[in-house]
Amino acid sequence: MVVSESQFQDEIIKYKKLYYASNRLHSYLDEEKILGEVIITFQDIFSNYMFSLQHLQDLYQELNEDNPKIKAFISGEIYVEKIRSNQGCILYAPLKGKEVVNGVIQVTAPNTLEIPEYDIEIITLLTTTIASAIENAKLYSQSTQVISDLQLINETSQKLNSNLQLTETMEYMSNQIIQTFDAQEVGFFLFSRDRTKVRVLPGTTPFFLTKPSKTYVDLLEAKIHKENESIFIGDCNLQPINDIKKYRSIMAVPIIQDNSLRGFSAVMHQNPNFFSQENFNLLQGLLFHSSLALMNSLLQEELEHMVKTDHLTKLHSRNYLDESIQYSMKDDNEGTFMLIDIDNFKEINDIFGHQVGDEVLIQVANLIKKNIRGNDVGARWGGEELAIYLPKVSMEEGLVIAERLVKTVEECTFPKITVSCGVSYWNKDSQDTYNYLFKRADDALYLAKGTGKNKVVAQKTA
Repeated sequence: MVVSESQFQDEIIKYKKLYYASNRLHSYLDEEKILGEVIITFQDIFSNYMFSLQHLQDLYQELNEDNPKIKAFISGEIYVEKIRSNQGCILYAPLKGKEVVNGVIQVTAPNTLEIPEYDIEIITLLTTTIASAIENAKLYSQSTQVISDLQLINETSQKLNSNLQLTETMEYMSNQIIQTFDAQEVGFFLFSRDRTKVRVLPGTTPFFLTKPSKTYVDLLEAKIHKENESIFIGDCNLQPINDIKKYRSIMAVPIIQDNSLRGFSAVMHQNPNFFSQENFNLLQGLLFHSSLALMNSLLQEELEHMVKTDHLTKLHSRNYLDESIQYSMKDDNEGTFMLIDIDNFKEINDIFGHQVGDEVLIQVANLIKKNIRGNDVGARWGGEELAIYLPKVSMEEGLVIAERLVKTVEECTFPKITVSCGVSYWNKDSQDTYNYLFKRADDALYLAKGTGKNKVVAQKTA
């Protein structure tokens, strides 16, 4: 084939432009920016043709194997369609990378039924260059994301392993998940040892404390128990629940300790297919590397609870009571303390046995819990003696509570028992110590025991 001088010069110019375009396209590290340059680049090199870019989304929507454009997409080869009606032709050139076809360039050549071979060669080289630049941009984006994910996991692990309390640990995790995945709801759930109950951990968003959330929690709990694997739901089709908005996108990851299922976390959004596969992978990695810190925080909480709680009665320990009173005497203006002794406890043990004696202690402890507020402190003083501290409570109010408790114990215990109670009081106007506060209550209790039992005696004036 003989090539004219003008054709030869035209080919040289196109190859030069191809060279500069290749350098420019490979300098971009953003896929969207590369795709935005595609048509501009083609028009710069081939001014006599018309071009359009067929995106992946459009191609997937019209998968028809008889269509030359789809043939080019599926096969990765160039296809030419001749149009007799206007003496023109259309060339479909796939943006074929090493692994996938990223789109198709549609080249329309009017007034000719055949595109010159050297133009097809340059188009092929250009589409290969574009596909290579797109793949490089994707690899850069993926590597950047991997680095970002690893940094997030590392920072989170370091933070969680800095001996945080359970509440701090879970709230930190919740904030990290919300910020990273733009999640609307985050929940953390811990199974009881026998897996019959589910405990909602701190950091859980308020929705999971409402009744409608039970449908989601039950669904995820059942699937986690059955499959013992992470769950990724793109579009959850639960029925509407009392007109509450449905959560369509759900990710759930089991919490594993020593190869044993201890609980799970759930992340939800109302929009369907809101979370990507990359989000799911990152969430699994994040929770896998954080689970040790989480379980350490739970263990620490359990140990602290054991230290400050009496094993039998589940009231607070003597040490915890002492610390609470000392803090109160520094910060509050007043407080009431009472010592409680079970009358004739030795006879109960002798007649009914020590097991019944323990049950009596538990009964009285439960009645104490029912008769005090959340910020009051009920404790086991030692043996059959129990104690109550009421911060910011006057002597008059304290005596009312003590009288009510003594009466309730006599009416509600089996075998029927009675208690004696000694009450003491302090306020900021008097020079007082917590040791002296205890002594006055002990003296009052001694007097109550010695004057008939089953009564309340208040301290002598300090």
